[in-house]
Amino acid sequence: MVPDLTPSIRSALRSSTLLALVLGFGLSLAPASEVQAFGAPESFAELVQKISPAVVNITTSAMIAGPANNRPIVPEGSPLEDLFRDFNGPGQRGPQRSEALGSGFVISEDGYIVTNNHVIENADDITIEFFSGKKLKAKLVGTDPKTDIALLKVDSDKPLEFVSFGNSDLMRVGDWVMAMGNPLGQGFSVSAGIVSARGRVLQGSYDDYIQTDAAINRGNSGGPLFNMDGQVIGVNTAILSPNGGSIGIGFSMSSNVVAKVVDQLKQFGTTRRGWLGVRIQDVSPEIAESLGLDAAAGALVADVPDGPAKEAGIRAGDVITRFAGQEVADAGDLTRRVADAPIGEAVPVIVLREGKTETLQVTLGRREEAEATATPASAPADAGPKQMETLGLTLAPLDDEARARLGLEASAQGLVILKVDPTSEASTKGLMEGDLITKVGQQAVARLQDLEDRIKEARDGGRKSVLLLLRRGGDARYVALSIE
Repeated sequence: MVPDLTPSIRSALRSSTLLALVLGFGLSLAPASEVQAFGAPESFAELVQKISPAVVNITTSAMIAGPANNRPIVPEGSPLEDLFRDFNGPGQRGPQRSEALGSGFVISEDGYIVTNNHVIENADDITIEFFSGKKLKAKLVGTDPKTDIALLKVDSDKPLEFVSFGNSDLMRVGDWVMAMGNPLGQGFSVSAGIVSARGRVLQGSYDDYIQTDAAINRGNSGGPLFNMDGQVIGVNTAILSPNGGSIGIGFSMSSNVVAKVVDQLKQFGTTRRGWLGVRIQDVSPEIAESLGLDAAAGALVADVPDGPAKEAGIRAGDVITRFAGQEVADAGDLTRRVADAPIGEAVPVIVLREGKTETLQVTLGRREEAEATATPASAPADAGPKQMETLGLTLAPLDDEARARLGLEASAQGLVILKVDPTSEASTKGLMEGDLITKVGQQAVARLQDLEDRIKEARDGGRKSVLLLLRRGGDARYVALSIE
């Protein structure tokens, strides 16, 4: 007997079996992996009743210098279409107070509340309204603009109802979810849907969004996305919409990202992310082929400025394959793992270098401190006395005049791109006039002959492409170009 089959399917199987026996054929039913389809919940009422006391409406106010009007103002700094709206009175002249609405949820009985950074950004007054109608003033504990998360605190004369974070990694595409918040200032409102996609990246280095078709609108910003156990598995942050309203494409920052940020904000008032000190990029199939790799995986090191990685011996051209004992899928995966790693402690990093693996111990720094240093942009280079056209590029050796224009040290070496053929693969891959090629095939180049030699070596080795290390201003990246 095959379990969990509908009567129609069982009937069809019986008919097929009978037909096979009549025709004299043997029938063999290969065992299939068990697939269970669950129906929609009969009601969400019990879950709503359970979590409602922990969900809050947030009203903020701030003085604005310009004239107010009755149009919604979308704050800058939030990804895609923010779920947030300012409601202003009739247009008047002069500074005046503007109110804005959002959502949030209580995570502890002593009054810690999570919301979006863009909900409370620049506010000088924050009021929390509970499901019971009670209102309390909140103070800001800390914010993290990179994940658009803020932590607030209220003082209550009695313990507050709260909700807990669930494990967002356990959520599957197709699982039921429920959103609750303050859409368009209408007060506490519930919507339900499913997980539409996982691992969405909008624009941030630490993005890990859950996409859902549960109705999310402006004002839902900062509100919780629940699983069916009443655990928060996401913070509603953004929607994709041509008209500003919900079309069933909403994004919630996953709870496993938010929980770590909240813990740091609660403890330090700011984030404390690990810093490796490398500029990295994904390993594309073309780069993998040019390096002789079996698979396009890991994070390719494009540049190693002064910092923890350089001190540990990591070099440009290394492919980081494992970090702290875990495989690295791509550059974004490594960025998130490094951010979560402990500061000031040695972490094992496995790199692939010239076909061999090496294990290095890196003591991570703090990203927030490292980001305080900026690298000035460079100016485009003029043509040098010697030129060569190849790979859709017009190139010249780096000379003193070009070094001065690019803001480089006197010892800097490489080939300057003077021109890019707009119909070439190089143009398609974003190479530009003024870019500096410092390595070809992971070997330094200073003369035009060096480039020719590297291309010949790649062809002789049966390679279809050659790997270039480009520098533009303070940035470096690898690009693979076809040599066929």
